[in-house]
Amino acid sequence: MAAVGRVAGGAVIAGAGRSARRTGLLLALPALVIFALLFVAPLFTLVANSFRTQTGAFTLGNYARFLGDPFYRDVLWNTLKVAGLTTLGCLLVGYPFALYLRGRSPRARNWLALLLLSPLLISMVIRAYGWLVVLGPNGPVASVIKWFGLTPPQLLYNDTAVLIGMVHVMLAYMVLPLMGSLDRIDPTLVPAAKGLGAPGWTCFWRITLPLSAPGTLAGAMIVFSLTASSFVTPAILGGPKVKLMPYFVYTQATTTLDWPYAAAIGFVLVVVTTGLLLGYSRLLRRGKGEVVFQ
Repeated sequence: MAAVGRVAGGAVIAGAGRSARRTGLLLALPALVIFALLFVAPLFTLVANSFRTQTGAFTLGNYARFLGDPFYRDVLWNTLKVAGLTTLGCLLVGYPFALYLRGRSPRARNWLALLLLSPLLISMVIRAYGWLVVLGPNGPVASVIKWFGLTPPQLLYNDTAVLIGMVHVMLAYMVLPLMGSLDRIDPTLVPAAKGLGAPGWTCFWRITLPLSAPGTLAGAMIVFSLTASSFVTPAILGGPKVKLMPYFVYTQATTTLDWPYAAAIGFVLVVVTTGLLLGYSRLLRRGKGEVVFQ
């Protein structure tokens, strides 16, 4: 009888588990449909168009044209370089800011978070043109340099201007995941380590930094992917001198009207960016998927 009861109980639990899974699937179905319509379907359309000529015939020539041209390979490398440097800049600026927010009162955190998110409340075009004024030859930065009797360098239409503008835009996407990871760290760990004689920097390198690695990973992946596909800010601050992949996708699609080649350029960027993000994620993981720094 006991065995029969256990079997019956197990069947009830299994049935309840299947019912919960069905309920969860039904609740997630609208989101899955929207995701399929707005992301999966356009991505498949992009891939299909990249293997066609302008007349609709199947071809591999678009990829051969891109991979065989040193100019486009340099553009791809420059795009990844700008995305990587932007991610590094956001991390160097955002990590201290996230640490500072961790110890503030709720009121101060709310105001500082609003200040952090304020650039996202403004149009990308307006933000970019604001930096165009600030970094211009008659802007405040050049005026301060001239006041010291120095000749201001060229601050616009180069990689430096693009990096400044992109760090300003993407900083919130780095800080918010970091704040989440830092808030989940047990606040008694660092005082306990200091009580055992560990100096402040040792506590940071051995406790705070490793335990905040999930937020660092998430923020870096978001910033890198968004920067690599960004068009407006690099186009305004970089101008024609800064060659990035999204700019050539735009020109091929709108100027030369070569949609298949534009699709091939876009898909190459998607594949390369995804591969780098997966490799970066694996570098920070070990054991049972635990994210760590070594």
